[in-house]
Amino acid sequence: MRWSQRVADPVPLDTAWLKANPLPDHHDNVDKNGRGRVLVIGGCRRVPGGMLLTAEAAFRAGAGKVTIATIASAAIPIGIAFPACAIVALPETADGEIAPESAELLLAEIAGHDAVVFGPAMIDEDGVRTLLAALLPALPDDMFLLLDAVALRAATDHVDAIAARGRHIVLTPHEGELAALLGIEKDDVSRDPLAALARAAQTYDATVMVKGATSHLMAGGTCLSYAGGGLGLAVSGSGDVLAGLIAGLGAQDLPPLQASAWGIWLHGEAGRRLSETIGPIGYLARELLPVVPGLMRGV
Repeated sequence: MRWSQRVADPVPLDTAWLKANPLPDHHDNVDKNGRGRVLVIGGCRRVPGGMLLTAEAAFRAGAGKVTIATIASAAIPIGIAFPACAIVALPETADGEIAPESAELLLAEIAGHDAVVFGPAMIDEDGVRTLLAALLPALPDDMFLLLDAVALRAATDHVDAIAARGRHIVLTPHEGELAALLGIEKDDVSRDPLAALARAAQTYDATVMVKGATSHLMAGGTCLSYAGGGLGLAVSGSGDVLAGLIAGLGAQDLPPLQASAWGIWLHGEAGRRLSETIGPIGYLARELLPVVPGLMRGV
């Protein structure tokens, strides 16, 4: 399949852009709730700890409160591993995935948060589709929602529901996931990633990125590109960190494009710094996390 779409030249995502679109300026009397509340929904028996990366990333990006909603069998160990997080233990299937009947519990939790991440460390695509069908129509109109990993593949069943509230939704695919979002081949995306990105942003009316050696981000008529970070970011857990950074920023009332842009830059620059101090490959996703606050201070 060959297709193309005219896309304006992307704007470099650099410190000049970031300074023109700054981070939130919290007053001295702000409390943890005022700093933003993030709910992270995900995890399964096969990947129970991935949620820890997303949750810590949200904190490192400045959020004041983070809740992890995950399968009951992993809930207590995760709570002990990360005592700063509140934990919601969800019903699970025999295969160790979040059960569809968790939707009611999740909706009750969502009401007390400013941003939601859905999808990290989940595997069961059918189960995610069922949960997403229950959650999307009931979300508050202004809820910041980030869909990641398997939730991106599930999103194809809910194009209209996402587009109806897409101005508050962030989609974080790599090239293969972007192809799935559009129902095309990965080679079509690789051939013209900006055209594919433009098509996805228009179809879902959302803030959409395509992650890679050069990452592109689009919302409305704005397209940004970030080239950096290096090969070391191609490691398990890296995307979980990025999702948490973006949600942590979105919970602080940054618009989706701005939160995503800062998240991409912080993630990439943390990778660049680790490539200089540790090596171009071999560092772990969790080692990105303590680098983030210093990067934020430096802009």
